[in-house]
Amino acid sequence: MKMKSFLLSALVLAGGLSAFAQTTPKLTLQLGKAEKTVSPMLYGLMTEEINYSYEGGLYAQLVRNPSFKEFVTNNRRNWSPARSVKPAFWTMTDSLSATMSVDKKEFINEANNASLRLEIKESGKDIGLTNEGYWGYPIRPLTTYNGSLFIKTKPGSSPSIKISLASKDAKTIFASTQISNITDQWKKYDYQLKTSDKTTITSDACLTITTNEAGTYWLSRITLFPPTYNNRGNGLRPDLMTMMKNMNPKFLRFPGGNYVEGNTFADRFDWKSTIGNPDERPGHNSPWGYRSNDGLGLLEYLEWIEDLGGEPVLAVFAGYTLNGDHLTGEYLKPFVQDALDEIEYVIGGPDTKWGAQRVKDGHPQPFKLKYIEIGNEDFFDRTGSYTERYQQFYDAIKAQYPQLELISTMTTQFNWYETNMNKVKIDIMDEHFYRSAIDMYRNAFQYDSYDRKGPKIFCGEWATREGDPTTNMNAALGDAVWMACMERNSDLVIMSCYAPMMVNVNPGGMQWKSDLIGYNTLNSYGSPSYYAQCMFGNYLGDKIIPIKGENIPTFKTPLSQRDSLMKVEPIDVPEIYYVATKDSHTGNVFLKVINVVGKSQTVDFNIEGASGIQSKAIKVELKSAHPEDTNTIDQPKNIVPVTSKAKVSKAFKCTLAPYSITILKISTK
Repeated sequence: MKMKSFLLSALVLAGGLSAFAQTTPKLTLQLGKAEKTVSPMLYGLMTEEINYSYEGGLYAQLVRNPSFKEFVTNNRRNWSPARSVKPAFWTMTDSLSATMSVDKKEFINEANNASLRLEIKESGKDIGLTNEGYWGYPIRPLTTYNGSLFIKTKPGSSPSIKISLASKDAKTIFASTQISNITDQWKKYDYQLKTSDKTTITSDACLTITTNEAGTYWLSRITLFPPTYNNRGNGLRPDLMTMMKNMNPKFLRFPGGNYVEGNTFADRFDWKSTIGNPDERPGHNSPWGYRSNDGLGLLEYLEWIEDLGGEPVLAVFAGYTLNGDHLTGEYLKPFVQDALDEIEYVIGGPDTKWGAQRVKDGHPQPFKLKYIEIGNEDFFDRTGSYTERYQQFYDAIKAQYPQLELISTMTTQFNWYETNMNKVKIDIMDEHFYRSAIDMYRNAFQYDSYDRKGPKIFCGEWATREGDPTTNMNAALGDAVWMACMERNSDLVIMSCYAPMMVNVNPGGMQWKSDLIGYNTLNSYGSPSYYAQCMFGNYLGDKIIPIKGENIPTFKTPLSQRDSLMKVEPIDVPEIYYVATKDSHTGNVFLKVINVVGKSQTVDFNIEGASGIQSKAIKVELKSAHPEDTNTIDQPKNIVPVTSKAKVSKAFKCTLAPYSITILKISTK
């Protein structure tokens, strides 16, 4: 897949750029030449367990360490034997009158093979446990929280416990309930906590489980859910789902990036361990330094994108882990079969083994499925094993499911495609790009010269990495420039998704900065990049309109320290970027223009090939006075799109604000 100079492509597109041009920039939309088709799957979502995206994020379950599998010890050295083991994120309300420990002899099932042993030494006062949740519990008035727990006690007694949502200082009880007649046999109890209309909104809350009766208690699998999206019992956080729906995503790439492989074979996304009863899922260690309880498993992923109106892009484990271990040949066959089983779970009928399991799990109808990605970022595997591993998966999946399109995670990196194009069959290649805004401008014409005879492109991870924890306006400009590149070339780039999508902004919640959506326990917000995504995803036609650019001003890109060391030469890049599509059914034209510099720019627009143009267009504008401006959890609406009306005709002028993304929806016949 040979590429020409990006700069040369830019010059051709811009009609001969001049940094010193004194004439007005001019863009001519050639509607009569709109022949290339826009991919209907162009904009989607990418997700993985990073930045507490699921635990403490999208997955609505509030109890942290619900099965007591995360520990704190008094060890000073990781290799020394523990003198005491206590469950992480759980504390005693009165450590003098009670003790707690993890008991590996008492458990509810093999998946949850430990419990918490609570010894209450005296009766007469409420003593027990406190769970801090993920940086507090969200408390709102007139809200019902649904929970469950497993509990037993010693024979000969039938005590009661009280479960409460309380302030951290225990002075305020927001909601409370009681469970009575606890027996000496494991039993699951469902409970509800309801707040009143006078309850104050706060995240300064915790879950407490207490009793005023001395004795020994064992507890396991303690959960609590606030209201969820579409009221699913094991569901997702409504505000985050709504934000994603506003992006109009066509697909969801999951389980995502590193989460697919895991650091070891044991820590890979083992989908069979994530289905069925959530109380019987063992969970696993994620590659980003914390534990995933797998309440959000394969079925929940599929329902997630179904609720958003899109379809899955399913990544399957391909025999490679992040620590460098890999399998080939006969050793790989069980994992190939595992992928076939997973596909059967998603689309198989009730007469198949895994289709029947999906029916049993509560989803009778098969899900949509067209795309399978084989692995993730296998260019990190420098052994060269991916060629063999990919082909083994490709052959097996195509033999059973010829209708599916398969995605390679190796592309042109290290000349893999050029070396293997005659050895393997490739439907789609997944390319990943993390860049600065300047680098996005430098590469804004990257796909213009790609060979159309090769595989289609999936830009499965990309982002302008500026801003912390979420992006700033400068990043949004870089993102918009890159989306314009992909959209203009969407006959080739058929899918794309930003990464990472979400970040918990509480201290300790972030492992990767410059994210799309930020949230804490109570609230969420969109970054400027998020709103750029919404704009591009919601204003998209089905045909690419060629645009002739004239007199486009340029500026010379500054060089980073790394650029200087690499002896990169500064180049001229446009100040204005653009793309247009049309809806062939309605006649609507969607014109997108990005001004990346800090000055207003008046542009002449001509529309050729339209038989009729309505004089009023919808104008959507995202802008900021400074490129470093951003949104935060406390100021979520600093930068948001503003919709207005604009006068248009076959020839009209439009002034672009400094540092702005502008979309014009123009109605034509």
